[in-house]
Amino acid sequence: MRILFITSNRIGDAVQSTGILSALIQRHPGAAITVASGAVCAPLFEAVPGLNRLLPMKKRKYAGHWRDLWWQTVGTRWDLVVDLRASKFSWTVLCGRSLTVTSKRDDEPRVLELARLIGEEPNPPAPTLWLAEEHERAALEAIPEGAPVLAVGPTANWIGKTWMPERFVDLVRRLTGPGGPLPNARLAVFGAPGEEAQAAPLLEALPADRTIDLVGKAQLLKTAACLKRSAFFIGNDSGLMHISAAVGIPTLGLFGPSSERRYGPWGEHCGYVRTPESLQEIISQPGYHHTLPKSWMTNLTTEAVEAAATDLMRRLEVGSGLGG
Repeated sequence: MRILFITSNRIGDAVQSTGILSALIQRHPGAAITVASGAVCAPLFEAVPGLNRLLPMKKRKYAGHWRDLWWQTVGTRWDLVVDLRASKFSWTVLCGRSLTVTSKRDDEPRVLELARLIGEEPNPPAPTLWLAEEHERAALEAIPEGAPVLAVGPTANWIGKTWMPERFVDLVRRLTGPGGPLPNARLAVFGAPGEEAQAAPLLEALPADRTIDLVGKAQLLKTAACLKRSAFFIGNDSGLMHISAAVGIPTLGLFGPSSERRYGPWGEHCGYVRTPESLQEIISQPGYHHTLPKSWMTNLTTEAVEAAATDLMRRLEVGSGLGG
């Protein structure tokens, strides 16, 4: 069986789509899988079981990336085409069956919306990432055996979703200091290439002997493997947050000018905390625009995030400083 799976340009959306890809692989053992995705997130799919081809779609003018994909796929008769980008691409190739996202409901989790496409709701398959031995080895080199690791994601794809660096510093000190839930934990700071300046204030303030700088230094699946070696993740709403949730570690996402209902990290091991203002209250403020170079997270206090992190750690029995 030949399956063409067309997924997102964005890392977070691509990660959220992996649950239904996993379900399709389980339904069709031995299927030859071709994944087409945005070039940035394509490496997420390098270790997919049964992967026949990985087709990065580098955006080009006048929909040139769709023409490129057509030339690479038109010679195959597909048993199933899954299109999560709401295009009409499946009409242009030979396929026995096609499944296409045709609507967007902002009032429900994206994971649930995608699961409905393949008849897997109300219990949608959780996002997952497939790691090869090489990724696990690279992660072990980056994060050797030792004290537990608190993973921190202080960056995001736009500044409006980023919590202030000084509050991350304060939070980390509280969680890993004496009496905290992860006393003397090591700290791993994550971020994408190009986000070094965003992460620099945090890295400069943390103790060098306990801090691992992974900002812009790891390919996506190595990053996933490094997160898998961590005890807990705290970070802004980002692709990194979704990767953390997908590898199964306790994950706390920070939300302000984005929807925690739609894009919150998925799973019983996950949680979120948002600003006192709702998303609608933030985007309704006079002068709001997502391109403004300012954070819309200023009213999210360190105390609120600390309480949410501690509650999640206690529920999942993470750390040695929680008692009980």
